Amino acid sequence: MDVHAIAKYVRMSPRKVRLVTGMLRGLKIDAARTQLAFLPKAASLPVLKVLNSAAANAVNNFKLDESELIIKTATADQGPALKRWRARAMGRAAPIKKRTSHITIVLTDGKNDKNQEPRTNFQKKEEKPAEAKVEEKKAAAKPAKKETVKKTATK
Repeated sequence: MDVHAIAKYVRMSPRKVRLVTGMLRGLKIDAARTQLAFLPKAASLPVLKVLNSAAANAVNNFKLDESELIIKTATADQGPALKRWRARAMGRAAPIKKRTSHITIVLTDGKNDKNQEPRTNFQKKEEKPAEAKVEEKKAAAKPAKKETVKKTATK
């Protein structure tokens, strides 16, 4: 079962928030909270608030166990930009866009998703050995050789 939590109009640019939300996908709730607590980014506080809200929604509304929740998706989309003006030289004005974000976190209990397993902070996806990658590239790069037929001239 998926549980959504959305924070509207966070007064921070989505580009800064995406750096934080990208780290959280696939983590369990406890690991994500620990990660956000020690992350030296200003966006970690609003993301932590949204994460806590999503976890509370899952526990209170859907009666799910908080220790089993996994972050399925975490996105930061652009919200409305506040348009302001800044004084410049010789009586001119320059525009300033104060960007806002919409933070969305979707949690799942992991029971419906058979192929999705929670990851820890230090797990990496399994990759093929380097030798296998090199052999695949060589096989793909070589075109099939055509047999040449020798023609002899007869008089």
